[in-house]
Amino acid sequence: MGLSLTKAAQWTTASSGTGKLELTTMNESLLKEVLRFVEQFSSQHPQESEHVFEKPLQWSTTLVASDFKTDYDISDSDVQSHEKDSEGRPLLQLSPPTVYVRSFSQLSKLLHLSDDKKLEEVQACLEENRDPVVKILGPSFASILEEEDADTDVLSLADKVKEDDQDKDSDVKVKLLLLLQNMDNQLLSQSLKEIDGQVGLDPAVVRNEVELLKRLCSEGEKRVLKSVRYTSDYVFSNGCRAPPWKQALNEICYLVIEPFDTETLYITCSTAGYFLNGGIKQEREESGYERTSDTYEDLEALLKSTSPYFAENTNKQQQEFAVQELPSTQEIQHVESVDAKEQGQPQRSFEQQEKNVHEKARQQRAPNKAHGGKKYEPCPRWKNLCLVSPCGEAEEKKLGKSSGEEKSGKIQKKKMEAGAKTKMKADFSVSSLPGRLSSQKIKTPAGSVPVDAFSESSAESEEEEEQPERRQESNTDLPPEYWQIQKLVKYLKAGDQKATVLTLCAMMDFNLMQETCQLAIRDVGGLEVLINLLDTDEVKCKIGSLKILRKISHNVQIRQAIVDMGGLQGIVEILDSPVKQLKALAAETIANVAMFRKARRNVRRYGGIKKLVKLLDCVPNLAGLTENEEKDVEVARCGALALWSCSKSTKNKEAIRKAGGVPLLGRLLKSPHENMLIPVVGTLQECASEESYRMAIQTEKIIKDLVQNLSRDNDELQMHCASAIFKCAEDKQTRDLVRMYKGLQPLVLLLSKADNKQLLAAATGAIWKCSISVENVAKFQDYKALETLVGMLTDQPEEVLVNVVGAVGEFTQIPSNKTTIRKCGGIRSLVNLLTGTNQALLVNVTKAVGACATDKNNMAIIDQLDGVRLVWSLLKNPSADVQSSAAWALCPCIKNAKDAGEMVRSFVGGLELIVNLLKSTNNEVLASICAAIAKIATDKENLAVLTDHGVVQLLVKLTNTTDDRLRRHLAEAVGHCCMWGSNRAAFGEAGAVAPLVRYLKSKDEAVHLSTAMALYQLSMDPNNCITMHERGVVKPLIHLMGSDDETLQEFAAGCVRNIRMLAKAYRNARLFK
Repeated sequence: MGLSLTKAAQWTTASSGTGKLELTTMNESLLKEVLRFVEQFSSQHPQESEHVFEKPLQWSTTLVASDFKTDYDISDSDVQSHEKDSEGRPLLQLSPPTVYVRSFSQLSKLLHLSDDKKLEEVQACLEENRDPVVKILGPSFASILEEEDADTDVLSLADKVKEDDQDKDSDVKVKLLLLLQNMDNQLLSQSLKEIDGQVGLDPAVVRNEVELLKRLCSEGEKRVLKSVRYTSDYVFSNGCRAPPWKQALNEICYLVIEPFDTETLYITCSTAGYFLNGGIKQEREESGYERTSDTYEDLEALLKSTSPYFAENTNKQQQEFAVQELPSTQEIQHVESVDAKEQGQPQRSFEQQEKNVHEKARQQRAPNKAHGGKKYEPCPRWKNLCLVSPCGEAEEKKLGKSSGEEKSGKIQKKKMEAGAKTKMKADFSVSSLPGRLSSQKIKTPAGSVPVDAFSESSAESEEEEEQPERRQESNTDLPPEYWQIQKLVKYLKAGDQKATVLTLCAMMDFNLMQETCQLAIRDVGGLEVLINLLDTDEVKCKIGSLKILRKISHNVQIRQAIVDMGGLQGIVEILDSPVKQLKALAAETIANVAMFRKARRNVRRYGGIKKLVKLLDCVPNLAGLTENEEKDVEVARCGALALWSCSKSTKNKEAIRKAGGVPLLGRLLKSPHENMLIPVVGTLQECASEESYRMAIQTEKIIKDLVQNLSRDNDELQMHCASAIFKCAEDKQTRDLVRMYKGLQPLVLLLSKADNKQLLAAATGAIWKCSISVENVAKFQDYKALETLVGMLTDQPEEVLVNVVGAVGEFTQIPSNKTTIRKCGGIRSLVNLLTGTNQALLVNVTKAVGACATDKNNMAIIDQLDGVRLVWSLLKNPSADVQSSAAWALCPCIKNAKDAGEMVRSFVGGLELIVNLLKSTNNEVLASICAAIAKIATDKENLAVLTDHGVVQLLVKLTNTTDDRLRRHLAEAVGHCCMWGSNRAAFGEAGAVAPLVRYLKSKDEAVHLSTAMALYQLSMDPNNCITMHERGVVKPLIHLMGSDDETLQEFAAGCVRNIRMLAKAYRNARLFK
């Protein structure tokens, strides 16, 4: 947290200021690493976690007093921890909105309390404590760390710290120092990993360009530069020469180049390109890293723009170098056409291979290491090395003409244009695109930030994000179609308008769904040609190009390449075309391409979501459609397909809703055509995971159409309809609508399609969610759904079992169904599922077992099958959901077991496990464990064992909670634990009475009942009666004595009686003294 904050983290202002952390993926990764480090610190380093900071870390927090549960003194809005330092200061203090933390243990607890706001708290802490090491260890430790060189041995650093600081805590401080230093190194390494996959230059490309430049600077009159050298000779394992904190900013190395006609040039090589810096003569000079020029894509362009002598003399030198070093024309042509890797050569990125049709022909393949000789591969960006193009001398001449239009390597994004006589030729020839062939200069404003810095929803699929490139090993494995398509692509590059149309037609005669044909188009540079054709004004060429792109974009590598080349932008723009066939083809192509995150994000950035939603505006359900209206329906269908692909992104879902997509999708649901309904329902079910969509689906009365489509004879459509109902049925209103529109029976009928597991998972999921309502369970009984579901508890995939077990558990809301489950053999099947590992399945199974255990006959079978032991063992599961579900299931098991006390004692270590779970930070786990303890404590022997394990002290620590659900079961546990030995007095001495009195202010009547019972038990101890009276318990108890609940009346009256009896005894003692 030292160098990583000042070097790797990206701030909105200078690192010495008070800026904020920018919203970048780099910072998000750093924050997650810091969060994980702090959360695990207390458990991994308990001694160091108790060390008190020299100065508290303070920041503005989002937490309030009600968020703090135990171990804290709460006074109105202020909070103080029970733990204090040697001077009596609390280790955690909250004075809203500022929080002060003085130890890692309290910092870890605070983050646990933050729930889903953990990252926000870490970010706020780091922003307001820019140098946390100084506050944690003191300025002396921090200064010692800063004075040491990066290569200083860690142990020698620790020895120096001990010499300079003779404090009794110096050993702990040294350990902390080493831990923080190690954390720093991990953060920097993580930052380097973040930039490792970014598109741009890499160390190998930079090294090759520098070596090529050195070889061009030969001796004698041929020299064009005096010298080229690196500022550092040390090379890191990743090939970079820049320091780690500069590598985190995408910098690779630094060069010093001496031209003949200008002053010495100091150049920074980064993944974004090359630029001049302030003059880095030595690696550790911070002031010299600043950029002082534009960013260039290659060294040649930078040097030509700064050194006229280099620009004038380099062409001749390059010609001579090409003659000496490059292989023959025939060898290059063979490599171009086959595009195969020799054994031992490293794989290059697709972007390097496909960046430009002509550049690719100029690339010099690296020789096989087995040949021994060391040769260097010229970078594709060196455009004027005069390498021979496989397209022939004619294209070389064209390239020479177009190079004259380039100006000092600047990027110019141009439309294809030419004179009137040669317009058609220019429109359809790739060689006339100077913007795609030029040596490029990238003007990037300093400190620029990406539009969407953070990644999209974690729920999104990351399929195909980094697929390895597959290549044919040799030309002997390639079919004739491969070579035929490559010839057609060459005609496509050079042909005029008529030739282009004919070539596109010829290409469509091939089976473009075959991978070999798809890769043949890509390998020879055909993708770029097809994308360029989308910028022309000729509709036929656009249609032909899109028809080909639509088919080949089913290939993972092809769609990634389309996105990398920027082809999506052109396809999205076509959605505004007045030609309906073009719009339909563009939308269908987007549907194929938007199968991975980057593509979906780009569609949204280019404004594609709004355009796609507009395509849905048609009237699909009329009987007699005109030809023009039929085209509108086809455009809408393709638009729905594209939205279906895009809707896997959370941000895209919101964009679709804001663009008015829900009403239009609802209208399309009335279509009689299944090919229209499938993408529409697919989009709706994908979006139904968002609450805003579920509300909109109810408002637009879409549930009725979903239910009606359940009866269509199309498995895919039925699956998507059932899946949409499954997600929407979280809301009671939706469940009622499904019943009202008679959708329950079609769902049950879908259970007969046992061979289609996806359909089965969707149908069982819909039944599960619909059965949350008791009225629906009664309807399901009429259709014999429970018997079918119990029969599905075996031999099903987990995604089906989760839903089936969930539905069985909900069916137990009607008591007679518990008997049905037993008679159908469901108890044994449920117990067998307790041995699984799927956490979602375990949660549902334990709920179902617990619900069945409320019937004594079922409980006897569960006990006989050793089901209680299996449920108890799930308390060791790392998932809090499984732990709480298992604890809730134990309550009816213990209550209805024949000899519950003996059964509980038979579980070795079981009671200790229960007590230890009272240390959990999850309120649901705590509430369920308290409920289980209340049931266990009804047996005196078990209560004695619980007391020996320290249950009293752990229960007292929880009493400051404000969670009513936890309060209810905690008070019940306290009341039952009072019935052993001196536990009543122990609760009073530990401070449990006063918090329990506050429970009476709750609005939950169940809390009142359990609290009154606990206070009644505690009031049997005289000291507790005094505490209660002092806390004003009498008045609320008298109010509760007027309750309609007789049990509550008795407990309240009994407590008041005990307090009154103590007062009377005290009065008598004074009178007769």
